[in-house]
Amino acid sequence: MRTGTGRRTGRAHRQKCLSWWPDVTQEQDGRLVRVVSVQRSTIIDAPINAVWDILRDFNGHDRWHPAVRRSALDGGKRTDQVSAIRNFELVEGQRLREQLLSMSDEEYSFRYAIVDSEIPLLNYVAEVSLKPVTDGNRTFWSWKSQFDTPKGQEAELAELVAEGVYTAGFEAVRGRLGDPKSSSRSFMTSAYETSKSSAPELPGKAIQIDRYGGPEELHIVNIIAKAPCPKEVRLRQTAIGVNYIDVYCRSGYFDLLKPPAVPGMEGVGVVEAIGAEVRHLSVGQRVGYACPPVGAYASVRTMPAELVIPIPENIDDRTAAAGLLKGMTAEFLLHRVHQVKKGDFVLVYAPAGGVGRILCQWANHLGAVVIGATSNEEKARIARSSGVHHVILPGARSLEGQVMEITRGHGADVIYDAVGKDSFDHSVAALATCGHLVSFGQASGDIGMRDISSLASKSATISRPNFGHYTDTPEKLAAITTRLFDAILRHIISIEVDQQYPLSQAAEAHRALEARETTGSTVLIPDDIQKGI
Repeated sequence: MRTGTGRRTGRAHRQKCLSWWPDVTQEQDGRLVRVVSVQRSTIIDAPINAVWDILRDFNGHDRWHPAVRRSALDGGKRTDQVSAIRNFELVEGQRLREQLLSMSDEEYSFRYAIVDSEIPLLNYVAEVSLKPVTDGNRTFWSWKSQFDTPKGQEAELAELVAEGVYTAGFEAVRGRLGDPKSSSRSFMTSAYETSKSSAPELPGKAIQIDRYGGPEELHIVNIIAKAPCPKEVRLRQTAIGVNYIDVYCRSGYFDLLKPPAVPGMEGVGVVEAIGAEVRHLSVGQRVGYACPPVGAYASVRTMPAELVIPIPENIDDRTAAAGLLKGMTAEFLLHRVHQVKKGDFVLVYAPAGGVGRILCQWANHLGAVVIGATSNEEKARIARSSGVHHVILPGARSLEGQVMEITRGHGADVIYDAVGKDSFDHSVAALATCGHLVSFGQASGDIGMRDISSLASKSATISRPNFGHYTDTPEKLAAITTRLFDAILRHIISIEVDQQYPLSQAAEAHRALEARETTGSTVLIPDDIQKGI
């Protein structure tokens, strides 16, 4: 076969190229050190862009490399920003800080250096580069480095880098991309070998419904979190997000839950046990999720591990639990369903609510003119503090009349409407020509049957996005959460936890949410943890 550079490779390239070799002995700070070079290369049976999408996230290695427990960026820089520093911990406990020196999307390459390490890899500089293989939709991947070691440790440290970092990384990415030639784990895997026999059942509490209905159907029960199967993870939860989709599940409007069952789709906690095939998580790691299956209203739970993700160290549990589902929703609404740009007129219903608040802050940052439609002056105050330029309140003039006045007859380029039945006709009337109505909820009820010919007067586009379609693979999830965490850490958006209840009071949380008495986000805290707060 030939790589994109025309260089011939053989079958051995699938495993490795050169191992390591000492270059020279020199003195550093009064000690003799050896300068060592290490290089590994392989062929990945996947397109170059698929491999690059994983690797270019400089702070994303904790989601795919089996040696990395958790990672966070220092200083609020972007994950692809030159000079960004990732601060991470290995599964065996050592800490390292590495700085991004260069990155090229055109060349599919980046360089980085270790700036601080508890492992004696001195003056370490590495380069990752990809090339397309011309006789198949595959990728040639080279990973090489040069570094100094204390004399006598060169072989040990070269082997650690070559096998524990590079080869283990090759196999992890190969497995993530579904390459059938992926082999078993090769390094630091003891923490990943948890089995049923070593992880007995774990008791806890949960909120259950036995039949569809109102908040009164939510009641506390004793549960057992079973030992994880090979692709599962067991969590001891510390915070649980409350979302309107939970109301739809409890009432039976959505069929995600079949009573008797535990509602909830968002939580944060600590990994208590993992299945034998789980590679991206480790015991003791802080993680979160916002995905089916339902079951989040619990102090402990066992669930599929695929869409469970590490939480950055500088985002606390309550913020993560309050912001994952709502923040991910805001991300795909603003960047994928409709790409908001500078100068757009953006109308957001419920701008003081959980999703609405994030939408307004983020749209403002993107340069949009943000209009918020809310119910009272107190919520209007919150909306203005969240980046809303113009607030619409109920009054003598219709919503669409106020929008047209604010936009000087142009109308809203995009409307984010989670109200539904009561707002739909007003939203259509408030659109600009060729405007986009994004209906992503129905707090007031289903919009019912509609005659789409009425949209012709505006050449309007209507979307009804489904959260699951944007977040149902690890790759989609990684893209969304990378942008979300970056926005939180750079203070583009803030996640406001305005209501907190003990898990046992979930019914009260639902009553307040449905009565539209809440602002920002609501979280539930397991009762044993709540008592200690």
